[in-house]
Amino acid sequence: MLNANKSFLSIDFGANTLKAAEFRVTEAGALRLVRYAVKSLGFAGAQEAAREGVVQRGLQELMGRKIFQSRRALVCAPGFQVFNKFIKLPPVDASKATQIIQYEAQQNVPFPLEEVVWDYQILGALPSGELEVLLVATKTVQVEKLFSAAEAAGLRVDLVDVSPAALGNAFRYNYGDVEGCSMLLDIGAKSSNVLFFDKDKFYCRSINIGANAITQEFAAEAKLPFVEAEKIKIAEGFVSLGGAYEEPDNPHQAAISKIARQVMTRLHIQVNQTIQFYRSQQGGKAPERLYLSGGASIMAYTAQFFAEKLNLPVEYFNPFRNVEIEDDVDLEDLAKYAHAFGEVVGVALREPTRCPIELNLMPRSILKRQQFNQKKPYFIGTLVSLLLAIFALSWFFEKVAEVRQAAIEERAPQVTVLQGKERQLKAALNELRSAQDELDQFAGWARERFLFIDMISEIRGAMERAQAAVARQFPGIRPAVWVERMAKEGMDPETAGFGFTMTDYDEGKPKMDRRMMERYGLLPPSGAAAEGDSLASEEAWMTGGDPSLLGGGEQKDTNKIDTIDLTCRGISWANHYASADHAVANALLEELRRSPFFQGGGTNATGTNVTHLSGKIQPAGDGSGTFSFQVKLKLTEPIQL
Repeated sequence: MLNANKSFLSIDFGANTLKAAEFRVTEAGALRLVRYAVKSLGFAGAQEAAREGVVQRGLQELMGRKIFQSRRALVCAPGFQVFNKFIKLPPVDASKATQIIQYEAQQNVPFPLEEVVWDYQILGALPSGELEVLLVATKTVQVEKLFSAAEAAGLRVDLVDVSPAALGNAFRYNYGDVEGCSMLLDIGAKSSNVLFFDKDKFYCRSINIGANAITQEFAAEAKLPFVEAEKIKIAEGFVSLGGAYEEPDNPHQAAISKIARQVMTRLHIQVNQTIQFYRSQQGGKAPERLYLSGGASIMAYTAQFFAEKLNLPVEYFNPFRNVEIEDDVDLEDLAKYAHAFGEVVGVALREPTRCPIELNLMPRSILKRQQFNQKKPYFIGTLVSLLLAIFALSWFFEKVAEVRQAAIEERAPQVTVLQGKERQLKAALNELRSAQDELDQFAGWARERFLFIDMISEIRGAMERAQAAVARQFPGIRPAVWVERMAKEGMDPETAGFGFTMTDYDEGKPKMDRRMMERYGLLPPSGAAAEGDSLASEEAWMTGGDPSLLGGGEQKDTNKIDTIDLTCRGISWANHYASADHAVANALLEELRRSPFFQGGGTNATGTNVTHLSGKIQPAGDGSGTFSFQVKLKLTEPIQL
């Protein structure tokens, strides 16, 4: 709110006319008109392509007259560029109402929300308990054009109101003592507003019919330019009363009066429909009186036309009824334009008091820019303070640097001694890290020492679980399965240096390769071979009898085993159940796949099959009553030999 006696501007960016007034707030909190001005924009003001330039030049001309002292402005966007609608919400709390209104805006605003600036106000609760909300929106680009025009004229805009809200606030301020339902019809150049007031109840609707329609139709009929037709309309035009009235001798007057009556008749139809909607859908009462406002409302016989059509008493709306007026304002001249200053007064009322309808279509981008500009003096002051602080700090650090340099020179001998000790400490730390690396290597070997034994135990457990599962599936049989051969993938277990076979037995246990048993602590090391023989034997063991795998060119890491060929044999129960042997093999495969030691089904990243049955399930041909099958085990973690 402004301090008393400090003035501000209120500007209405109408379709055909710019209206500006300077107000100040008295010490008593009343609104006082200081001065005003009007600037015609002509037909171009209502044309989208030319409007921006015309508005900017018109506003600059108004400000160039140097009749206004203030450069701070509150403005009203033109009605024909603003969308407004009343919506009803279920009775919910404020937090949920905001979400619902956001959704309603997306559904009702005829433009994408990212392209508009919009606002709303909850007007109150209806008798049904529903909340009545006024939703308004306009394209962001239109508001930005208003700001561009204002800034080009040296003005700072602090608020963007809309025509229906401004008219509503002006009427409440000046005619708040009038009882019953009142209707206000504001006839503009390109659009008109119909507003209803009944105690605290408020409703409005915009109609896309204005006085420009009269000028355009007359200009077309008389084959005159719009500007000349507009001058004749203002000087000689009137609304024909119809019936048996005699036509004027002036052909222009005769043409304009008929056209004006036709346009006003179309406007009356829309007004009448609005009255019916207000009464049936909004629960309003029939209006008891009509107030006319707007630049086109003063055409002769307009009041008589609507009084006859609506059967209501009609008077002109005076927005300065409760506004104080400066002594040097020409009241006779003001009376010529007062009917068109409803929006100007309504917007100005936002300054001294809280209004019934408070909307603001300020884009966020402009709000942020204005906030930055308001803070700019503080930024400049902060920058100056920062520069002074930097200067003081630089002087301080220069002195500190001198003291520090003297201290460094004094302690240089001690630093040399400490640097020598630092080198010794770094060497000791390097030795410690090397020892830790060796310890980690030995720990890894110790863990891998038992990995093979754990894997064998896991295979045995898988077999036991598979046997139990098949026994439950096929009652009356006792399935048994065991490992017959195990070797590194693609090698014979007797030559691969890894694995075992069941061809020889030692007290009923399978015979494992002696070198594997020595490596995993199952037998004491032989240790009898010479060093050279031992090395040759070790190489043969690692390569599985293929010396090409070592030496000469790139060497392969044969100490790592990631795939094992497993040959299994089991007792055949195919005579009892045809699918029993397959069930045993598949049950064992599933158990192996579930084990964390082996990779599961499917394929790995390279497309190689993981743990799976690698051969057919075949019965033994020796009459032993057994069958055999092969499993290719893909280890989750390779075994390091």
